[in-house]
Amino acid sequence: MSKVLAALISGLFAAASFAQAPAAAPAAAAAPAKAEAKAEKKAEKKEEKKAEKKAEKKDDKKAEAKK
Repeated sequence: MSKVLAALISGLFAAASFAQAPAAAPAAAAAPAKAEAKAEKKAEKKEEKKAEKKAEKKDDKKAEAKK
């Protein structure tokens, strides 16, 4: 009987902690989301620059081939 009561009480504590967690979670979760967004933007910019450089090299090679 005491094991059952201990399980019920621990279940109540767990439920209470989960019920309170979402109120504080969005503020803490916002910072990592911003960091991820910044990292994605940087990665996109790098990819764009690489693509531009590749395009320029292709254009240069085509121009040289035409000469």
